[in-house]
Amino acid sequence: MAHLSLNSPLGPLTVFEDGGAIVAVEWGRAPDGRVTPLLADARDQLDAYFDGRRRAFDLPLRPAGSPFQRAVWDAIAAVPYGDTASYGDLARRLGSSPRAVGGACGRNPIAVVIPCHRIVGSGGRLTGYSGGDGLTTKDALLRLEGHGPALPLAEIAS
Repeated sequence: MAHLSLNSPLGPLTVFEDGGAIVAVEWGRAPDGRVTPLLADARDQLDAYFDGRRRAFDLPLRPAGSPFQRAVWDAIAAVPYGDTASYGDLARRLGSSPRAVGGACGRNPIAVVIPCHRIVGSGGRLTGYSGGDGLTTKDALLRLEGHGPALPLAEIAS
C-alpha cells in the first residue's frame, strides 16, 4: 500500500492510500513507501492545516469500518473547524448512545482529517483521544483551531 510519512508539530504522521483514496492517517512513522500524487497532496494539505492556512481537507477518503462507524465518521467530518460537538450530540443525531459514538471515534482510521479531536464530553470536557499523546494531542489540535486551554495547565505537556 502506498504511504508517506511526514512531520507535524505533534509528531510524525503516516498517510496511507489505496485505490485512489486515503484509507488511514496514523500517528507515527512508517518505512519509506511509494509516494503518489494523492499522498503528496495530502501531505501539502496537512502541512497547511498545521501552519494555520487550511481549515478543511479536500481529499478522497475511504475509511474501512462498519456502517455505524462510517455514519459516526461522516457526522464527525461535518463538525466545522474551530467548533466542537459532544458525544451525546452525535448520539442523538444518529439515534445511538454516547458510548457507541465514543467507540467509533476511537476506531477512526483517518486521524486529523476526520477530526475526532473535535468531539468532546458533556460540558466541553476533554475525554478520550487515541492518537498521538492522547488528551495532550487533542488539546493541541483544538488550540490550533482557536480553542483556549481545554485542559488544566498542569495536565498539558509542554
